[in-house]
Amino acid sequence: MRISGINIPDEKRIDIALSYLYGIGRGNVVEVLKKADVDGSKRVKSLSEDEQKRIQKVLEGYKIEGDLRAEITSNVKRLREIASYRGLRHARNLPVRGQRTRSNARTKRGKRVTIGAIKKEVAAKMGITTEKK
Repeated sequence: MRISGINIPDEKRIDIALSYLYGIGRGNVVEVLKKADVDGSKRVKSLSEDEQKRIQKVLEGYKIEGDLRAEITSNVKRLREIASYRGLRHARNLPVRGQRTRSNARTKRGKRVTIGAIKKEVAAKMGITTEKK
């Protein structure tokens, strides 16, 4: 079965397989299958042509795959252009929704970079004193 350019695995149950589509999660799947009047425990390969068409018809009402990705991209671009706080966080590749960055946010900020001790000669050139009083 193929929906909006994505091959859905034949061996999986339809309620799991539909979540392979971007924009359709486990919560939406229940709603889609109820509207299409299809049993969620059926395998994709055992669906009839009529059932497949009903599922595709229901999915036309949802924004999925390319349309959804384009909308999200345009939303982030708009936030950057108006220079909102969220837009600046997106531009600097930092967490947007208020998470702390002092100790976490590794997935967003990347691998840790350890800053080591400064040698005496380098410190003297920079004007930093390393003497203890």
